[in-house]
Amino acid sequence: MASIIKKLNKQTGITYVYESESYWDKDKKQPRSKRKLIGKIDEETGEIVPTGTRGKPGKRETLCTPENIPDARELEALCMKQAGQIQQDGAELSTLKKQVMELALSVNEYKRRLSKIEELFRL
Repeated sequence: MASIIKKLNKQTGITYVYESESYWDKDKKQPRSKRKLIGKIDEETGEIVPTGTRGKPGKRETLCTPENIPDARELEALCMKQAGQIQQDGAELSTLKKQVMELALSVNEYKRRLSKIEELFRL
């Protein structure tokens, strides 16, 4: 006999719906169940929305079809755009590295001053 089970994913807040069928495991001598994902519950309507067909061959769309292959000019423009972004990210990274070095020097200076103060209090 199959039953319907609702399971809330606490990380995402999505409630998934499974079809569960119980059976007796002769080896372990205890009941077990097999679950099959039906879908997820739509928060607005409360209806069950079927999920995708992950893992089933022939259902996925291929990314490279003759219609969606970009030409050389589009690829070159995309590469140039990404190269510019990489340069900006590199400049920002070097600025952040400089700030980290300055902060590390400041911390070392404060540690040095603190050790001098502690030394004076010991006297």
